[in-house]
Amino acid sequence: MPRNPNLTLDGPDLAALLCSRVCHDVISPVGAINNGLELLDEGGSDADALDLIRTSALNAAVRLKFARLAFGASGSVGASIDTGEAEKAAKDFAAAEKKTEVTWNGPRAIIAKNRVKLLLNLFLVAYGGIPRGGSIDVTLEDPEQEAKFSITIRGRMMRVPAKFVEICSGEMEEAVDAHSIQPYYTVLLAEECGMELGYVVSEDKIVFTARTVAA
Repeated sequence: MPRNPNLTLDGPDLAALLCSRVCHDVISPVGAINNGLELLDEGGSDADALDLIRTSALNAAVRLKFARLAFGASGSVGASIDTGEAEKAAKDFAAAEKKTEVTWNGPRAIIAKNRVKLLLNLFLVAYGGIPRGGSIDVTLEDPEQEAKFSITIRGRMMRVPAKFVEICSGEMEEAVDAHSIQPYYTVLLAEECGMELGYVVSEDKIVFTARTVAA
């Protein structure tokens, strides 16, 4: 599989941008926790403040657990991960925002960690394709061998994220930044796993795929 010409970041820049992405994802719920504490200090409703703190703390925890699997090392070099962990992380991530329903199909398996990371990052790309919410169906076929992942989205205003299209095409117009590092990382993971990314747009759904490239 020829190398995508967009994949030019060196290790330190990639790490820095991924860190920025994680910080961006958790700063909002952490800020909301602080708002809840300020509400308590100002003598506001204890019930409202505690509800805000509780909800925001759960949101932050869910996002950090997802990021640990999707972006982190998740064990030693060459480690494998249970796809059941990926399923729980994806469902918890969607449930925290209460606007998207996730279904998961296929055998549970212990597979190479980079394949799990690719699956979760492709999930994030698909999730970004339905900004108003909807449904996501994840299907795993033969995950231990000739793996194929399919993620189908349905919802209002669905679209293939523009940066994902640019990076996949090899014709990116602007340099990678903290906003585009996640689709970039998805493409990088696919290449490292020897898997090919694709997407098919229909009137009522979009299907994102990652499949093993024949040797």
